[in-house]
Amino acid sequence: MSIFPLTVFEEDADPSNRDALTLEEQLAQTTPPETMVVRFGSMQMVGEYKQAGDIRAGCGSKLIARTHRGTELVEMLTTTCSNSGCGKSISRQEMLQYIEQSGGKKFPFHTNGRIVRIATRDDMNHMSQLKSRKQEFRNEAKRLVEEHQLAMEIVDVEPILGEELLTFYYLSEDRVDFRPLVHDLANKFSARIEMRQVGARDEARLVADYERCGQHCCCKNFLKVLAPVSMRAAKQQKQTLDPKKISGRCGRLMCCLRYEDQTYRDLKKNLPHKKTRVGTVEGPGIVIDGKILTQLVLVELQHDKRQIAVPIEELLDPDTCPKPYETLFEQDEPKKKKNRQRRKKKKEATAEGEQPKKKRRRKPRRRRKGKKETDNK
Repeated sequence: MSIFPLTVFEEDADPSNRDALTLEEQLAQTTPPETMVVRFGSMQMVGEYKQAGDIRAGCGSKLIARTHRGTELVEMLTTTCSNSGCGKSISRQEMLQYIEQSGGKKFPFHTNGRIVRIATRDDMNHMSQLKSRKQEFRNEAKRLVEEHQLAMEIVDVEPILGEELLTFYYLSEDRVDFRPLVHDLANKFSARIEMRQVGARDEARLVADYERCGQHCCCKNFLKVLAPVSMRAAKQQKQTLDPKKISGRCGRLMCCLRYEDQTYRDLKKNLPHKKTRVGTVEGPGIVIDGKILTQLVLVELQHDKRQIAVPIEELLDPDTCPKPYETLFEQDEPKKKKNRQRRKKKKEATAEGEQPKKKRRRKPRRRRKGKKETDNK
């Protein structure tokens, strides 16, 4: 049976007859980027590397790169040139500004490296096999730590794709001489050994998964610089002071307390201090407390000790604000005016010889006897 080409599909093969290009045609029109921003390692380090060849990859692609540690499997984040054809590419100035605002010199940023090629299926399988051996590496390291009687705890192990480096993360309160341990580990695994001491927050970044909010731990998801969090931030945000409720997986105060700290500081500057004398529409008073987010001030009035909530934009000068007795006099003024007019008419009538009319007294109504008896019954 012979196959005849259909006219419709033949016309679609010509890009001039279609409204949009295919992905392959769009990729052919783009130029390869000069530099790529990638993420790698258990600590989610960031690097900006030049590429070795004609590599066209999108955000999220897996690449093979030569970093300062060796051959690694990295993930592409974005590009730093405008000719890549990707809408998510950024300028180098924007990237450096982001790094400066996210920690500056403490941000784990590297430029000593190069992108080699796009990762293949064999590379992905090989990396999966190395990750499956992490428990073996950890158990062997724990055994050697007990053998050398070192005061340290192995937290995690990180192999890289080239197998030329094994990084061991450990916890320790004091300085540890681990040179004999490194020698034994190097002989056991035939690789360069790197020992890195971490704290409680870095331990959570390595081994933690979800936080009580239901999201991934911030330190594992996007935070690169773990700044300390003080109890002052919790007090300022009116949080509970129970350490169990405001502590994260690491046992320290939660990093999210720091996100709104600057906003609370800026809003708190607008509020008057406690025990400050302020004015309101109901009279002067003393500030007792303030609500930062709602921008309300709790004021105790001086004349009757009442407590009222006043927005900060309605606060007045205590010396020029309306006084409470002035308000009362204003209310009594119409009554005084009527009394004056009545007295004036009475004086005029007396001067003309007319006697003022006496008010008729209203006689009390007497109840009927029959009705009274009926009520008593």
